[in-house]
Amino acid sequence: MTDDLVARARRYATEAHARIDQRRKYTGQPYEAHLKAVAKQVQDAGGDHAMVAAAWLHDTVEDTPATLGDIEREFGADVAALVADLTDVSRPSDGNRAQRRAIDRAHSAQACARAQTVKLADLIDNCRDISRHDPQFARTFMEEMEQLLTVLEAADPRLRQQAYRTLERCRAQLDRVAVAAPAEALPALSDDDVQRRLRQVQVFAHAFAAQDIADTLASFDAEHPAARAATSMQANGWQIAGVRRAGRIDGCVSLDALQTRPESSCGELSRPLERSSLLAADASLAEVVHVLTRQDHAFVTTLGEPVALISRAHMQKPVVRMWLFGIITFAEMDFTDRIRRRWPGGEWTAQLSSARLEKARLLQQERQRRGHVCTLLDCLQFGDKARVLASDAQECERLGLPGRSAAKRVIADLESLRNHLAHAQDIVSHDWAQIARLAQRVEEMVANVSVHL
Repeated sequence: MTDDLVARARRYATEAHARIDQRRKYTGQPYEAHLKAVAKQVQDAGGDHAMVAAAWLHDTVEDTPATLGDIEREFGADVAALVADLTDVSRPSDGNRAQRRAIDRAHSAQACARAQTVKLADLIDNCRDISRHDPQFARTFMEEMEQLLTVLEAADPRLRQQAYRTLERCRAQLDRVAVAAPAEALPALSDDDVQRRLRQVQVFAHAFAAQDIADTLASFDAEHPAARAATSMQANGWQIAGVRRAGRIDGCVSLDALQTRPESSCGELSRPLERSSLLAADASLAEVVHVLTRQDHAFVTTLGEPVALISRAHMQKPVVRMWLFGIITFAEMDFTDRIRRRWPGGEWTAQLSSARLEKARLLQQERQRRGHVCTLLDCLQFGDKARVLASDAQECERLGLPGRSAAKRVIADLESLRNHLAHAQDIVSHDWAQIARLAQRVEEMVANVSVHL
């Protein structure tokens, strides 16, 4: 390993996060600031080049379109293994936050000592940032951090001590800060409204499944010559195939690997299937997105055996587009209801420019001319409704947004995805980060039996 590895990792991670305009939640700084702080902690602790590179890349798979396969192709198996250890494995469908954190904590406990050291550096920087800017959430984060520190036993002992000291200092600071009072409660939804929204969430979450978009997984016996398998795969346009041993698929092989070593057999070039890449046939599309955020492919299983394959290219299919458009439609309905409850007298009009209001009035007049019953609010564009909510601090908090600048970025992302869906444009290359966030929110809603988006 050389310093070039670190430089390449820094450039790759910085550009990946910048392409989706990801910033630090509370300060709005470019995300590079956090990555730089974590990498410096690891370097100061004596971490090797691969560890420092992994520090730069530790959030790339979770937050950007890059997969673990991309990381391995760019930086090799060692760095990819470290990043895999640093990437959460829980799925939104695994339950509430506490249940998911327990799964991720078990994953961290199994991580190698080098990855655990990088994890400590990440915890230290996040603890400082959260305690400084979000005292209310900081208490939850610190409890989770303390639980996580108990399983990072193989990490660098000096950095582990530093993590405990950071935790103690941040807790002491927090005790001196008065936590803001909860936002004023809005009028409660009726039982009928709750049931209606819950049914809508369930429909969007489970209307389609992995088996609805998957293609049959081609496979070869382990003894099958690589050259012949490559010819077959190329002729059929397959990039990956299963490898059978004793009649069962227990690994996979890529076309690239077969073409690189045509003298080998499929079994010699086979790679084991990652458990995190396996999905049941009836898994939700949100779970499919979760897997494809981390892995190049998702393998759909029947009776425990992989039988079908999904890649990001499959996410361009009409079924997925219908599902995503349904989610965004539900979000717009929720925005409308929030505005009515927050500004029952129509005071929300003060949050928009005269030009945007005039556009809504013209649409309202046209709809009324056609005999439709509608209010001015009903005639607002999706982005305008979102901007009205983003103008209010309490609504930003309820939507999980730290401020107006973050809200503007989220709105722009959702509008981009909505427009690409409406005009049948590529949604994978441009909007994967937004798709991943939407899918996670839907699964969290279902897991927590929530009725708010």
